[in-house]
Amino acid sequence: MRRAWSRSGERRRGVAELLDAIASALPGSRDPRALRQRFEAALRDLLNVREVELRDGPPMPRPPHNMMSVDVRSGDYILGSIDALFEEGSCALDEWDQHVIGMARQLAAMVLLVDRAQRGAAGASAPFGRGDGAAPIVGSSPAIRAVRARIERIAATDFTVLIEGESGVGKELVARQIHDLSSRRDGPFVAVNCAAIVETLLEAELFGIEDRIATGVRARRGKFEIAHGGTLFLDEVADLSSTAQAKLLRAIQELSVERVGGSGTREVDTRIIAATNHSLSDLVGSGRFRLDLFYRLHGVEVCVPPLRERPEDILELAEYFLERHREFRRLKLSDAAADALLAYAWPGNVRELERVVERSVALAAGDRLQLEDLPPALLDGYMPVLMPSFQRFDSLRAWGSRYARMVFERCEHNKRQACRELGISYHTLQAYLRYKPQYLAGLPPASGNDEGRADDPQGCASKSQSGGVQW
Repeated sequence: MRRAWSRSGERRRGVAELLDAIASALPGSRDPRALRQRFEAALRDLLNVREVELRDGPPMPRPPHNMMSVDVRSGDYILGSIDALFEEGSCALDEWDQHVIGMARQLAAMVLLVDRAQRGAAGASAPFGRGDGAAPIVGSSPAIRAVRARIERIAATDFTVLIEGESGVGKELVARQIHDLSSRRDGPFVAVNCAAIVETLLEAELFGIEDRIATGVRARRGKFEIAHGGTLFLDEVADLSSTAQAKLLRAIQELSVERVGGSGTREVDTRIIAATNHSLSDLVGSGRFRLDLFYRLHGVEVCVPPLRERPEDILELAEYFLERHREFRRLKLSDAAADALLAYAWPGNVRELERVVERSVALAAGDRLQLEDLPPALLDGYMPVLMPSFQRFDSLRAWGSRYARMVFERCEHNKRQACRELGISYHTLQAYLRYKPQYLAGLPPASGNDEGRADDPQGCASKSQSGGVQW
């Protein structure tokens, strides 16, 4: 009898354990992560894997060999995905494991819907994300998983937080996630762009103004008072002037504000989250940021990595943005367009990727996003290299020959070094060097030094000295 069918009793107990984990986390839970954490722990123990994560966003398009990523759906909508990390060398999933995963996906849909209902987000009417349209923190790279884990630890506290990262990486999304997971999630989340506030109006904007201090002026609350009981997000805090920094420091220290034209202070219960796309420590060193305010903000920090440092997340983010617009238009990503997205440096980070996808959704001619549907600036350095050969119907062997010759020249005709850099065998290198595309037909055969011959025991054939290259 096959292993899957001999474990029907375990299958029933496994499903019961998952249901028990969900049921035990539901009554009276005020922690929006409690339900997910109990589900993840139960599924991890059931499958006997290293790690399980139930997260927002689509499944990983190309998971590593020791990972599994499956979608969690509600009808046609992708609610999220289940990622499982296996031990190295562990056996593949059998039918019993696959059956448990299938049932876990159905239960995970319920977990995600309940979780979002607890946080006040949209339920089954939206695929994933907040009810106000903000995206979740999408990605499966180690860097972004570390950011999510750090957010969960920080959210359990009430400390001031500093978020650092380049423009467009999603610093406000991180701040919203901290707020949504904290005990202040029922309070307001107030975002202020410090770079956009005129200095003469800073006090009135942040601290409020009293009635009739000037003709036609009516009393109004400042951002600190509006965020009472919730979170105040100060974006681009490094752009504040030195005078504004001093006023902000006093408000953060005393957690009280004095309205313009007022005669007394008002206490506020507000959590401060600041964000900057500059290094505050560098600004302190150059005298452009107050040291005392830096120490007030820098106690707990989150560094959001740029998109170029986590290329594993590019296609996952692209799929997520395409899914967000599926009601307007269903569009799939072609392999050529996916390669172009991976080859681009993304100076504008996630914000730029989102705009590129929106442009493609609006202008693409077919139901698949092709190279010609991408902005020309994104293809700079990609199309000029590939398209001439594509239009000439060049073979892969011609491409390999060109590149092998370039590396061979860079290695000063050292075949052993060229083999190591190319990750190919000596005989493959020889075949590339012997191949003569039409434009090279008149050149003499490539030659190099004897180091790295196939019969040289100390050369290319030595696996221990060739960086693990297989011959």
